[in-house]
Amino acid sequence: MRIKLLTGFFICAAVLSCGRGGAASNELKVGYIGYNDNDPYIKYLSDTMSQIAADKVLLLRHDAEGDQNKQNDQVQTLMVQGVAGIIVNLVNRSGGPIIAEMAKQRRIPVVFLNREPEESVINEWNQLYYVGSLDPDAGRMSVEVLTDYIKNNPSLDLNGDGIVQYVVLMGEPGHQATVLRTHAYADAFLESKSDGGLGGEELMRDSAMWQRNLAKEKMTQMLESLPNRIEAVLSNNDEMALGAIDALKEQGYFTEDGPFMPVVGSDGIPEAIDAIEEGTLLATMLNNPVDQDTDALAIILALARGLDPQADLSVPFSNASRTSASGRYVWVPYIKITRENYRGFIKR
Repeated sequence: MRIKLLTGFFICAAVLSCGRGGAASNELKVGYIGYNDNDPYIKYLSDTMSQIAADKVLLLRHDAEGDQNKQNDQVQTLMVQGVAGIIVNLVNRSGGPIIAEMAKQRRIPVVFLNREPEESVINEWNQLYYVGSLDPDAGRMSVEVLTDYIKNNPSLDLNGDGIVQYVVLMGEPGHQATVLRTHAYADAFLESKSDGGLGGEELMRDSAMWQRNLAKEKMTQMLESLPNRIEAVLSNNDEMALGAIDALKEQGYFTEDGPFMPVVGSDGIPEAIDAIEEGTLLATMLNNPVDQDTDALAIILALARGLDPQADLSVPFSNASRTSASGRYVWVPYIKITRENYRGFIKR
């Protein structure tokens, strides 16, 4: 297992949104397809890739616009264009087998990024990789930050029962991140309680489909259904956390004389860091775009050179990366961004 410890982190100060991310002197072409640039985190991930790839390859970037069939067509087009490899942020996990089969037939390596296909897909061919983060960690870390904060601010336990009464804003139903992060909240509260800390009681959950405006509506409904009972909000992503904050602001929260409610998100988008600085968002779990993109590109470049990305120590993986036993899953750890450390993360 190849392991490197985290020694530092940066976020690019500028991003490129054009299709051509830049070119190295040998004009090596690499394809990149994001699932939907209308999603702020995915746009953040894609823009970061454009910046990282700018002086290394000719990046042929596409946006699948949330359409798996369109993404399949884009993969086929890139292969015809003679790319050395393709980095794919899947629209749906169901698209993995189709893309993997195309890659295997044409002998063009593919790195699936941030949305994990079924394990059987990665096992199909030794030139297929996955780079992402372990979603249960995001859920567990969210609860850790929340329970630590309420423990240090016991007045936020409104009924004084030592149990956090919370609501959950979920992403797309059935989405891997939705399922794993949400389950991890409950598991982390059980662990906390068994260790003598705060327990948790989920009062309500609802899907806001990763969207800020829909999350605002859902949060408003929750506040009306559970008056004076909600003590915290756990959100599967930052956009929905910001929507919850929008709803809470309309109810008088976060003003100088108003109440405070802890809200925790996930992804670490710049707007979330702004909200931490503002004092409205308690924390976010960084779904590290820089290290994920760095590792995905490093794998493609290594395979294009005929190297084994895991065995050859010259392959420039990010400082945070660690791999699975098979060597074809690369995991980038989540990072807690809180009021104590947010200044260490350059926002844009």
